[in-house]
Amino acid sequence: MSILFGMVLTVASLLGGFVALGGHIAVIWQPWEFVIIAGTATGTYIVANPWKVVADTGRGILEALTNAAPKQRQYLDLLGVLYALMREMRGKSRNEVEGHIDSPNTSSLFMAFPTVLASASLTQFICDYFRLMLVGNARTHEIESLMDEEIHTIAHSKLKPYTSLMVIAEALPALGIIAAVLGVIKAMGAIDQSPKLLGSFIGAALVGTFAGIFLSYAVIEPLALKVKMVREKRLRSYTIVKQTLLAFMNGALPQIALEHGRKMIDDIDRPSIDVVENETIAGAGRTAAERTEKPAAARP
Repeated sequence: MSILFGMVLTVASLLGGFVALGGHIAVIWQPWEFVIIAGTATGTYIVANPWKVVADTGRGILEALTNAAPKQRQYLDLLGVLYALMREMRGKSRNEVEGHIDSPNTSSLFMAFPTVLASASLTQFICDYFRLMLVGNARTHEIESLMDEEIHTIAHSKLKPYTSLMVIAEALPALGIIAAVLGVIKAMGAIDQSPKLLGSFIGAALVGTFAGIFLSYAVIEPLALKVKMVREKRLRSYTIVKQTLLAFMNGALPQIALEHGRKMIDDIDRPSIDVVENETIAGAGRTAAERTEKPAAARP
């Protein structure tokens, strides 16, 4: 919604100001200039990136448009599944815990937290490190180093759409100049025509320069930054898992380890200690349907 509002405000200010200066909007409407710029930019983007990155860019843009960053409910579910697994490790046999982490999609524990299970990558990340903890021989600093490296690798992969979109944003002004040059070539081919017709050709050519700059700084670059912001918020879940498990490995009780993870959540989305306690510790037996209603501390 914020992206839509921002784009409407941007275009309205641009066109409104142009009309207020005495300009005619019809002069700006040069569809083939836009086709040249947009088509060339799209083609070079496909050339420069693997299909997986191209497809992931589409997903990233959709996430940005829908603001698909984790909300408090997702963070509570993440803390909930971590608490449940830590409690299982402290109170049950190794075989019982392995049943959950070897097959999370059929585990009743994971199925109680569907927002976590919906992310295959995050679920696998959690299961991998609980499996290492079950082995019992890994040292805390070794696990921490391994987690850091994996999070870095995941972040590099998830932010590829941002970096590739920024490259296109930087190239768009130059592509606009190319479109303008083609327009000037067309105008020079009609040099023997009337000044009025020649002026319209030159005006159309200059629209190419305008379009390239506008698309770069007012459309693609802000969209790329939004993709980055959403993806970075989604990556925060891995840091929460990391800090929680490290605290648990260092001897903290599950409820204390959760506090280490809770502190990794941004202030705007961070649940209070009471909400976390009611949703994870006191509410450990609640079903997935009950969890999706509203945080326990917020219910009357």
